[in-house]
Amino acid sequence: MPSRTASQSQTIATDLVLPSETNPLNNLFGGELLARMDKTASISARRHSKRIVVTASVNHVAFNRAIPLGSVVMIEAKVSRAFTSSMEVYMDVWVEDRESGECVKANEAIYTFVAVNETGHPVKVPELIPETELEKQRFDAALRRKQLSLVLAGKMKPSEATELKALFV
Repeated sequence: MPSRTASQSQTIATDLVLPSETNPLNNLFGGELLARMDKTASISARRHSKRIVVTASVNHVAFNRAIPLGSVVMIEAKVSRAFTSSMEVYMDVWVEDRESGECVKANEAIYTFVAVNETGHPVKVPELIPETELEKQRFDAALRRKQLSLVLAGKMKPSEATELKALFV
């Protein structure tokens, strides 16, 4: 199974915020953004694995900036690390300024997907090769997040979490 780069999984979804998708303050509902991110990230994971993918977890979401009615929103997703059958997908959410056309980062999120076969059983995915400095940082951080998750779930002993220990030693 050939390895793939993060750029091969890059997915950019661009959409407009409509009135039915906003809260009483005329900003995009958080749940609407979560759904859009889930779809975009699933395409990214599918591009990497060339398989059916299912959402395993929403690991992190930061709603740093409200996204107003009428905004053009871009969600950029890339696989940040591939494990045995799972993939972490990192997303940056951008809002296009109406006047200048500049894109401002509004939010970010990290989702995990599992590649499955037609019967829903997990299957192996290709390794990921990070290329840029940011991809390398996210690649390294993904292993720490996975180890932390496994330790908290009781599936890994803290003493076995070598990447986490390295942060504190």
